[in-house]
Amino acid sequence: MKRTKITEVLQRQDFGTEVNVKGWVRTRRGSKSVNFIALNDGSTINNVQIVADVERFDAEMLKQITTGACLSVNGILVQSQGSGQNVEIQANTIEVLGVCGNDYPMQKKGQSFEYMRQHAHMRLRTNTFGAVFRIRHNMAMAIHHYFHEHGFFYFHTPIITGSDCEGAGQMFQVTTKNLYDLKKDEEGKIDYSDDFFGKTTSLTVSGQLEGELGATALGAIYTFGPTFRAENSNTPRHLAEFWMIEPEVAFYDITDNMDLAEDFIKYCVRWALDNCKDDLDFLNKMVDKNLLERLNFVVEHDFVRLTYSEGIKILEEAVAAGHKFEFPIYWGVDLASEHERYLVEEHFKKPVILTDYPKEIKAFYMKLNDDGKTVRAMDVLFPQIGEIIGGSEREENYEKLMGRINEMNIPMKDMWWYLDTRKFGTCPHSGFGLGFERLMLFVTGMQNIRDVIPFPRTPKTAEF
Repeated sequence: MKRTKITEVLQRQDFGTEVNVKGWVRTRRGSKSVNFIALNDGSTINNVQIVADVERFDAEMLKQITTGACLSVNGILVQSQGSGQNVEIQANTIEVLGVCGNDYPMQKKGQSFEYMRQHAHMRLRTNTFGAVFRIRHNMAMAIHHYFHEHGFFYFHTPIITGSDCEGAGQMFQVTTKNLYDLKKDEEGKIDYSDDFFGKTTSLTVSGQLEGELGATALGAIYTFGPTFRAENSNTPRHLAEFWMIEPEVAFYDITDNMDLAEDFIKYCVRWALDNCKDDLDFLNKMVDKNLLERLNFVVEHDFVRLTYSEGIKILEEAVAAGHKFEFPIYWGVDLASEHERYLVEEHFKKPVILTDYPKEIKAFYMKLNDDGKTVRAMDVLFPQIGEIIGGSEREENYEKLMGRINEMNIPMKDMWWYLDTRKFGTCPHSGFGLGFERLMLFVTGMQNIRDVIPFPRTPKTAEF
């Protein structure tokens, strides 16, 4: 008999029909005469209850039905007598596809997230992580739908690159060289002429620079792929491997960019509310009791827009009035998460878009304002997260861009191709980056970024 997914079974009303379901046992309870087995196949957070009359089944087989075991069940769809669900299955035949010993790491309830990270290959079968990763799928779908509906082209930028987009130097090197016998030049530097690409290459930190090439040809593109940062940051907000969404649009100025960012992120949150109800209800109950309220809050409010200088003034006034921040606040400082969250959660009580940052704390490619001190950057700040999107209008003027590159001592010998966009038919353009896992933190209410990606990569951790 053809298998029916549990998510479909739970919506059916054709009682008396025979169905086949397959899945993993969440719990088994019962008496000498009847067993109740909660079965889940990952298609929904909800289990289907299998009712098994003990006398109809082999006692040794029933002993194998433990938490984590995999079953195939044929049975009759009946109306449930208990509360909580409409249907259950009266079992005719049960086949144990895979037994599960009592050393199964996900047996107990109430295990810590830290414990589950050590068993990340099995945590996927728990209610919480099933919910998180179904939502992750839905967020990916929302992103592709949004950009497709708005005329953007999905653009694939390289993962192996010879350029450092952010100029930060925190990149993972890619090489086929024998690290035990490195060929060096006369100055004692490593000679890469015999390496695979014949030059130093790394895993990308961003697809933005190549994305700009796409935007200045196709008009509007977006990237959505893995990026890598070799930052030794053991925090709940940092990963060494994460996914980025980066739209880039020709003829957009900073205002267009802000409009796009606000509309896009509201669309994603709305998608979650519309398509992930059961999973969000579960996370709202078990992980963060304010989750649904916060998601609706973002969708229902216009984002406040103000300059960095205005934001600094508000924060300085808060300090003067007695508010204590861990990090100092002054014009020119790169705002900490606590500063960003104060503006969103306490001062405005709305999401905030901050613009016109000091040029010293922003990247070389951002368009310089007429004051010569600030750039047309924009960061979207969210409750509980702080910065969730960072972007800017790009500097399209060749001389000004070269001035910034020289000012910041950025090695540009390998980026002649990027400068060509400013030499051959330059145009105003803008874009932003959204860390997918930051969005996931917000939408799920999870507290640690390691818990919204299936297999986290962090310093000293590359398991599974």
